[in-house]
Amino acid sequence: MAVGVPENDVFAAADAVLARGERPTVERVRLELGRGSPARVGALLDQWWEQLAGRLRGETRLPGLPAEVAQAFVAIWQQASTLAQAVVEQSLAGQRQVLADEREQLAALEARARLEAAQARQQTVEAQAARQVAETRLADLELLLAQRLVQIDDLRQQREELLGQRDEARELLREAHQQLQVSRQQADQAREEQQRYTRDVEDRSYREIDRARGESKALATQLKEANGRLQAVQQLLQSGQTELAEAREQRATAQAQAQALGDQLVLARQAGAEASERCLGLQQQLHCTQGELAGVREQAAAAQARAQTLNEQLMATVSSTTVTVRSPRPGKTPKPR
Repeated sequence: MAVGVPENDVFAAADAVLARGERPTVERVRLELGRGSPARVGALLDQWWEQLAGRLRGETRLPGLPAEVAQAFVAIWQQASTLAQAVVEQSLAGQRQVLADEREQLAALEARARLEAAQARQQTVEAQAARQVAETRLADLELLLAQRLVQIDDLRQQREELLGQRDEARELLREAHQQLQVSRQQADQAREEQQRYTRDVEDRSYREIDRARGESKALATQLKEANGRLQAVQQLLQSGQTELAEAREQRATAQAQAQALGDQLVLARQAGAEASERCLGLQQQLHCTQGELAGVREQAAAAQARAQTLNEQLMATVSSTTVTVRSPRPGKTPKPR
């Protein structure tokens, strides 16, 4: 819409509307002009009404009428102008009221827009804070997951070390078993020799008795060495049991930490699906580690049972050998024939 309509055009349009017998209003003048903003036309129309009153007070437009008629016509015209001015004022008051209502509505809309903008900013701040919290929690979970992976690697390395120690224990048990067989053979041979010595004791001299004593001492020394080796094996097994107990404690700690991690991951499922998948992988690795530790524990228990059986066999061998060695009494010397 055009702005800045000349006042002469507005005045001419208002005169044309008045000449048709209609009251000049903003809409009628704009319709007559075909252009112009309501504010510009309204301001110029107010000036037109003021000039119209001055024009009516003069007699320049009534040169050919008598003075009395002209005065009467002016009085009537002034009264009509007053009435028209009142009507215009009433119309302007209505328009002012409408403008005031529109201003109030606009102010209410602006206040509502400001409130909505403030709420939007607050929601944005809260969303950013929630995102930062989620990112921080996700970073903490990733760090914790990395720590758990390191712990799993440590547990795997410890498991490999325990497996190596288990193999060493098996090798020591195998050697002890071989030594036990050798000791049994020697004990059997000594027992046979002792029986032969017992049968031929009357025919042998003191030198044979001393020789039997020397052989008995050598056998006792061998038995003592076998007992020392058995004690070393038992100590090694006890050390393996201690390490297994420590591994169980570490496994319980890892399980507790994995449980805490599972709870944290349940709370942070909405923070990202990737952290949940990593946590599931960690739990699977922990289950695998638990299964491997259970296998190590069973193998250690089997090794302990075999060691206990070997100890019982050694004790039985020692008892039988002691009985055999005690058969000839060194204090009694047979009389030579």
